[in-house]
Amino acid sequence: MKNYGYSVYLIGALVLVIFDSCFQANGKGSFRLTSSKTELVAQIDTLPWPASFGFGRLASQAEITRLDIDVRPDGKGLPAGEGKPATGKMIFAVKCAACHGVGGVGGPSGSLVSSISATKKRPEKIIGNYWPYATTVFDYIRRAMPFSEPGSLTNEEVYHLTAYLLNANGIIDEKTFIDAKTLPKVVMPAQKLFVSDDRKGGPEIK
Repeated sequence: MKNYGYSVYLIGALVLVIFDSCFQANGKGSFRLTSSKTELVAQIDTLPWPASFGFGRLASQAEITRLDIDVRPDGKGLPAGEGKPATGKMIFAVKCAACHGVGGVGGPSGSLVSSISATKKRPEKIIGNYWPYATTVFDYIRRAMPFSEPGSLTNEEVYHLTAYLLNANGIIDEKTFIDAKTLPKVVMPAQKLFVSDDRKGGPEIK
């Protein structure tokens, strides 16, 4: 721990030296580097910081919209479109099975559908027995899958995959279509196991 603290101190001192050189080069004065950690922190707080370091640019509204795609449990954020299990099964075989196994069982990245194994003392945590909201399935697939090319799936493909995985886990039947209206109404088996933390007597994080 002492070595860690000393390393942080050295890094801070190096940063000060760099800023000192930059400010002197720009004619904005300099400061004296001290050996006291307390004085070092005080010097950092009083540095003549420039209004801008000149890095980056403001994000355009189109860029913000492209990244602002989170979906809430109540369905807010879901796009237009619909999906059905049969179509999702075909997409899964092409784009998902390599990581999650045929039918969502096994694979190097773990199962998404339950599997019965005599060698396992407890079932894997999968969509059917652990995820509290059906909308989370859609949200995660759209943002993070497939692993090799996240964000490459269309909204329709994501709906189809979500429908397939819900059906494969026995939550909806194979003829059920899902969309922005029906998906939030799907009740996940594990939802009742997730409760709000209403404990008192300690720090409350909202």
